[in-house]
Amino acid sequence: MTDLANIDAIYRYPVKGLSPQKLPRVTLTAGLTLPADRLYAIENGPTGFDPAAPAYFPKTRFLMLMRNERLAGLKTDYDEASHTLTIVHDGREAVRADLRTKEGRLAVEAFFRKFMPTELSGPPKVLSGETTPGAPHSFSDVARKVVSIINLASVAALETAVGQPVDPLRFRANLYVRGWPAWHEFEQLDREIHVGGKVRLKVVKRIVRCAATNVDPVTAARDLNIPKTLMQTFDHMDCGIYAEVIEGGDIAPGDTLRVNALV
Repeated sequence: MTDLANIDAIYRYPVKGLSPQKLPRVTLTAGLTLPADRLYAIENGPTGFDPAAPAYFPKTRFLMLMRNERLAGLKTDYDEASHTLTIVHDGREAVRADLRTKEGRLAVEAFFRKFMPTELSGPPKVLSGETTPGAPHSFSDVARKVVSIINLASVAALETAVGQPVDPLRFRANLYVRGWPAWHEFEQLDREIHVGGKVRLKVVKRIVRCAATNVDPVTAARDLNIPKTLMQTFDHMDCGIYAEVIEGGDIAPGDTLRVNALV
């Protein structure tokens, strides 16, 4: 059955624009993103973000790979229990800070003032999505709280078009899946996907790719033009889908995805 696939890997991005974090398993909650996914962002000049009434802002208001490819040269890690962010630059630990504390946020902000002064539109400021108990804000590229899914067969088709390897992490997805034919994910719009046991996702949107995908996640080089290649070869600039969590639960790599009829 072409509607069957398996989770190959799970990732989250605790700080928007910084390193992915691979997860051995995760617990999804209805109506939310992956835990701590895009929980923090680094404001690039004042946005007017109000922690008491968190609202969506376009990604251009934050440090992000579409414009700031140097970010890919940093290696970061996040400890969820302590909210500690570690930043490694040029092979050395540059910052280790608790993002819940003023001192920790100031340390991270000071690092970015020195790391990329010419790319800042104003003082960098660490913003937290921990604003509402039980319903954290996510600094996602879209206003809805979603899980992003990449079909690895579609990445393989793109590799053929490009003529060289394409690291799937360029697409900064949450779930990487294997087993669907290339572009089969686009046929799942408005359908429910059952993952593992009881978890249910509803596919709500195709993901339009931007210049962030042009940046190699290892070398930080802007070495490909993914949106242009997609349009020229496949007549669209999409790769991946967004889904909302309808029913939560635990998922892990190896779990099966089963697609239901239109809902």
